[in-house]
Amino acid sequence: MCKFPMKLKKVLKDIPVVQVKGSKEIEISGICANSQLIAPGNLFIAKKGLKFDGTSYIPEAINHGATAIVTDIYDPSFKEITQIICKNVAEVEGRFSANFYQMPSQELFTVGITGTNGKTTTSFLVKYLLEQLNLPCGLIGTIEYILGRYRYKASHTTPDVHSNHHMLREMVHQGCQAAVMEVTSHALDQKRVEHIDYDIAIYTNLTQDHLDYHQNMECYAAAKRKLFLQLDQVPSKKSKQIIANLDCPWFETILKGIKTPIFTFGIDSPADLRACPTSFGPTGTHIDLHYQGRSYSTFFPLIGRFNIYNCLAAIAVGLTRKITLEKLISLAQQFPPPPGRLEPIQNDLDLNLFVDFAHTEDALYKALECLSELKKGKIITVFGCGGDRDKTKRPKMAQASASFSDLTIVTSDNPRSEDPLKIIQEIAEGFSLQDNYIVQPDRFSAIAFAIEKANPGDIILVAGKGHETTQIFAHHTIEFDDRKIAQEICAKMSLNTY
Repeated sequence: MCKFPMKLKKVLKDIPVVQVKGSKEIEISGICANSQLIAPGNLFIAKKGLKFDGTSYIPEAINHGATAIVTDIYDPSFKEITQIICKNVAEVEGRFSANFYQMPSQELFTVGITGTNGKTTTSFLVKYLLEQLNLPCGLIGTIEYILGRYRYKASHTTPDVHSNHHMLREMVHQGCQAAVMEVTSHALDQKRVEHIDYDIAIYTNLTQDHLDYHQNMECYAAAKRKLFLQLDQVPSKKSKQIIANLDCPWFETILKGIKTPIFTFGIDSPADLRACPTSFGPTGTHIDLHYQGRSYSTFFPLIGRFNIYNCLAAIAVGLTRKITLEKLISLAQQFPPPPGRLEPIQNDLDLNLFVDFAHTEDALYKALECLSELKKGKIITVFGCGGDRDKTKRPKMAQASASFSDLTIVTSDNPRSEDPLKIIQEIAEGFSLQDNYIVQPDRFSAIAFAIEKANPGDIILVAGKGHETTQIFAHHTIEFDDRKIAQEICAKMSLNTY
């Protein structure tokens, strides 16, 4: 990653600093809020977080080479380094990075995507579309960070504000002309995308998730709304646009009063860009597309009704760049499926086996609803729920699975610090007496059982982890990739070696 040494006085431009104790002439090599990741010459942001107080880690940051700190109270015991005193460190944290990395988002066509479901697929589709339009594009999202020729496995869907500005600057350095970012509700609430100047903000949908953090749907919606308020508030020369799903019941709540122009897409509503599906198949969906009084018959190579929304959002981005719909349709017909999103698993058992990231009630319901359109035999679903996450969705996910599945196998997801059996018990409370389900806490065994019970032509959905390659327990993490596991079991069964 490229480096940008800068005088502290330049980093402080337009920041409401109460006091600076020490020299403003020192050079800053980077900005970091994690004392363990501090490099020599870094500015350490000592803010109070949800669990930790950054001021407690100032000595560690200094030991690692920090030459200046941002804090809310002057501490005379740290006279050897410059101290920048701010009333509310969290409020101004993003401004430090925006100054240090020189607002890289203003040098890029920057697209932010928020919503409960569809962020990852939409981000991949937008990136693909922009690159086909000769706009080299970086990506920050759930699966990976793509910074030109560099690719990194993602640690968070939306990382901290300093990492975001740093990665956007690296994209510019690597020759990118555009950036696509997944923007989570946590990131918006915790100001991780502050001072990022978006050209486009996309709203996919809002359904129940993360209520362990947001407490209720109204607070969850308010967090999502912050992305669109940001478009109104960040001073910019850009011509900004919101692209939003008009079919979502939360549309008005999230976008009411927003001044930025809104372009809508949908299926059931009279949106600016509207799709009417005509047939669903195992390789994609045939639709009639309606735009500005004209209709176009086309094909999207992604299965399911929910993927129509993702495709529409991506096409809308192209329309805002004045690309003809005819051109965009021709590109959309080649849309590549993202990893772990209803990803088909090749096998010699004649099974329709899919791995999907669905980890909410809505996502699981829609994935199964989509697969039910292709049903010729049984549908067998394998899923669990993550530990240390919204507990109220667990029985609801059981209900979603039971709505379409002939057999549900409840297993472990990422239990984290929770007891896997307790999580499974809370899921099972959502089943009725007539629902056909079994419990198998071991995820490998659960997938194997599903494959054993399936007949040729049956559908198996392994849900919850998608692209993930590990399984997280309280005191250890193991390598675990649903796609590889399913493929290996199928291969052994086809050779009668399982």
